[in-house]
Amino acid sequence: MRNAKVSIIMNGHNAEKYLSEAICSVLSQTYTNFELIFFDNYSDDLTAEIVKSFSDERIKYYRSSQFLSLGEARNQAIQLSTGEFIAFLDCDD
Repeated sequence: MRNAKVSIIMNGHNAEKYLSEAICSVLSQTYTNFELIFFDNYSDDLTAEIVKSFSDERIKYYRSSQFLSLGEARNQAIQLSTGEFIAFLDCDD
């Protein structure tokens, strides 16, 4: 478990304000065996463009076809994860 893969779940709806900073904070960590699952909860701002502007294969972008509650959106993102551990990060953290 020393180098276990961590799935970082980030859910966002119209999260453009702090999104770049949040993603950069993940990418600047010293632990590198992770995937960042970004679950776009039906945004209509620049959220998708911001996430897709990062060219790191560990970032995985998914978009919901309808707005979901935070719990539902998190559960959807968890289903898409492949890590041994799950961590949650809000877009404005």
